[in-house]
Amino acid sequence: MALTKVSTAVVDMSGNTGALEIAKGTTTERDAISSPTIGMLRANTTDNTMEVYTDNSGTPGWQVLKEGGNAIPLPLTVDYLVVAGGGAGGGFYRGGGGGAGELKESTTSIALALGTPYTVTVGDRGNGVIVGADNGANGGNGSNSVFYNITSLGGGGGSPGDSSAGNTGSNGGSGGGSGGNWGGATANGGSATGTGLGNNGGAGGPGSSTYQCGGGGGGATQTGFNGGSSGTAGDGGAGKTYTAATSITGSAFSIAGGGGGANYQSGNVTVGGIGGGAAGASGSSPYSSGPSALANTGGGGGGGNGASPAGAGGNGGDGVVILRYPNIYQINFTAGASPAFSSSNATVGTDTVTTIIAGSGTITFS
Repeated sequence: MALTKVSTAVVDMSGNTGALEIAKGTTTERDAISSPTIGMLRANTTDNTMEVYTDNSGTPGWQVLKEGGNAIPLPLTVDYLVVAGGGAGGGFYRGGGGGAGELKESTTSIALALGTPYTVTVGDRGNGVIVGADNGANGGNGSNSVFYNITSLGGGGGSPGDSSAGNTGSNGGSGGGSGGNWGGATANGGSATGTGLGNNGGAGGPGSSTYQCGGGGGGATQTGFNGGSSGTAGDGGAGKTYTAATSITGSAFSIAGGGGGANYQSGNVTVGGIGGGAAGASGSSPYSSGPSALANTGGGGGGGNGASPAGAGGNGGDGVVILRYPNIYQINFTAGASPAFSSSNATVGTDTVTTIIAGSGTITFS
């Protein structure tokens, strides 16, 4: 479209009831502009902001217009919820449940600076492993989630059942549950080793019969339940539940529940802790692997029940990083190691809530 340049006051757009409508569109449509020029003005319908293009080098490129005059600009304050990846359940017979990833949240908003890079990492889940005999490996621990200077520890993996000395669940953000031990000794759950929300895993049931069951993994707000010696497996510990009024997202949800332990033959069916934890496997032949935790909850995987090639512990749930900040600002991502960042935005009142479900690298605010 051709443009005609005019001198000042040649075009009169004054009026009492009208308004000037300018170009508008989503962030994706903005980024598709092939050759933006300095001074371009548009409305961003993704973030509900006005933007101006300020730098052909692309840094900072598009900037959000701030209110002028004598108004005091809103400070860049950020609330956060950082949950690490959950641990996997233990495999073999009567495996323990995986521990949830540690949960850390803001009690007061933190003040950040525009244009400064801040580290973000979404922790991966722990993966279940096939165990072919006694004294096998525990389920994998989840990995840490990071934002700024906040680190949440990955959940501990559950241990497999054992007929000798008993295996201890792994330590982590919440401890993994221990598998049942039909060798007679009590096998302890793993410990919660973080400074945020997390709890110990439950102990595996001791005894000398064939009905010792796995303990549940710890959750954000509750210790995993102990396994019994007569077919009673331990449930996963509960995660944290938010109402719409207390949630960083403006919606009710639960997160960071522990995984349930597995029983052996005709015992109870466990439940995973509320907040994404998986139930443990149950029943006799054909024996089964444990269920996996819900994605991006940091929940613990369920304990498995059976020998190779079945009987692996269930996978944990990947972590998540959720940030809330005034919607006059926006986040720019710079990916580091694979996988790439994956995120979504929502508007809550005058704030933007960014939920990051995968990725590692840095972010800046503009």
